Amino acid sequence: MGSLWEEFNRLGTEMIVTKAGRRMFPTFQVKLSGLDPLADYVLLMDFIPLDDKRYRWRWGCGGRGLDLGVLSPTPPCRYAFHSSSWLAAGRAEPAAPGRVHFHPDSPAKGAQWMRQIVSFDKLKLTNNLLDDNGHIILNSMHRYQPRFHVVLVDPRRDSERFAHQNFKSFSFPETQFMAVTAYQNHRITQLKIASNPFAKGFRDGDPEPCVYVGAKPRTLPYPLPTFPPLSTYGTAAGPTFGYGQQ
Repeated sequence: MGSLWEEFNRLGTEMIVTKAGRRMFPTFQVKLSGLDPLADYVLLMDFIPLDDKRYRWRWGCGGRGLDLGVLSPTPPCRYAFHSSSWLAAGRAEPAAPGRVHFHPDSPAKGAQWMRQIVSFDKLKLTNNLLDDNGHIILNSMHRYQPRFHVVLVDPRRDSERFAHQNFKSFSFPETQFMAVTAYQNHRITQLKIASNPFAKGFRDGDPEPCVYVGAKPRTLPYPLPTFPPLSTYGTAAGPTFGYGQQ
């Protein structure tokens, strides 16, 4: 079976954002290798806009497009899904406050991180600009790219001198998504119901077994976000990315 992330990506992944915060599905998971087993590492994620546009969903109705202008998960005509698509609808809204999500087990020894799949299943997405729960704040109807960062806790007194070489950032294009307050693509809704164990009440049968597929990571040129003071940073070998469902 192909990776779950790639299945969603082929359809155009959508992630729900709510005022209270919603967990991502598929869950972002990684399999790490090449770390120093005795060194301490911090793992974290952030999200960057893919472009400077906001979008709207355009239903395709028998060759004639229909722009509803509002979020509507219900198609206005039969067989609308085959020609429906996302369209740019103007410039992006002002960027939401930048935040990072630290994996709750950070910092931890390299041996611990490499022992098993690392899952960011506690991460939540919100569209509440006043959120005080530490959730990632995103604008609805905007496209985003998750980024994954590996940082070594450097015990040296002058660790800041090595900060530029003591971390690595990774991006996986198949994890790009559109932030929405309601699913627009019906096929995305169907795939989420079929593959999310927490959506069992919406379908018959058992969920698919977990499947993890390695993918070569890509190092990003983007700078890391500003971190809270850590006596931190260190080199780390690149991880391999694991797709899977919780």
